[in-house]
Amino acid sequence: QVQLVESGGGLVQAGGSLRLSCATSRRTSVTYVMGWFRQAPGKERQFLAAIGWSAGSTAYADSVKGRFTISRDSATNTAYLQMNSLNPEDTAVYYCAAGLYTATTQGAYRYWGQGTQVTVSS
Repeated sequence: QVQLVESGGGLVQAGGSLRLSCATSRRTSVTYVMGWFRQAPGKERQFLAAIGWSAGSTAYADSVKGRFTISRDSATNTAYLQMNSLNPEDTAVYYCAAGLYTATTQGAYRYWGQGTQVTVSS
């Protein structure tokens, strides 16, 4: 089984950058794909990015293509989300998730972290 813990959130000015981390504890031989989602107040949880068993397999939401980059480090079992050119509309709680295949829907992911707050000021 897998435990996920997000970190790296905080307050940033519009146009700035943040790098989120997702520490992963894997308890089986299965290599999980990783996804990033976010949820703003009064909004549904939205898919942002995913990375497969191979670092070369990635997917992004149209709203973050060219601004966000997902990556992973197998040596430390850690996934990352580099976020650039942030704007106030990016303010949300950001979650990482683990599943068996790359997908853009939250129902495909089996394990979820607790979330980390990202606030972008004007």
